[in-house]
Amino acid sequence: MNGLKKILGIVWILAALVVAYFGITVMGVPKITSGKQEDLVFGIIILFVLVPIVTGGMAIFGYYSLTGEYSDDKV
Repeated sequence: MNGLKKILGIVWILAALVVAYFGITVMGVPKITSGKQEDLVFGIIILFVLVPIVTGGMAIFGYYSLTGEYSDDKV
């Protein structure tokens, strides 16, 4: 089970990278450069608030899973 947790840690880190890429290239920058005010506000919120929180959380969760923080052997 601990091996599966380590593999899923890698999956979470890779998912964080994919979400960061998608959030920046598809949702963030195109909305900021569209020229509409409602898109600008949405783009700023996505780029500077949501992407760091979501990707940071996923990456930290994956890192802890990789390092064995969730292992059954801990006392």
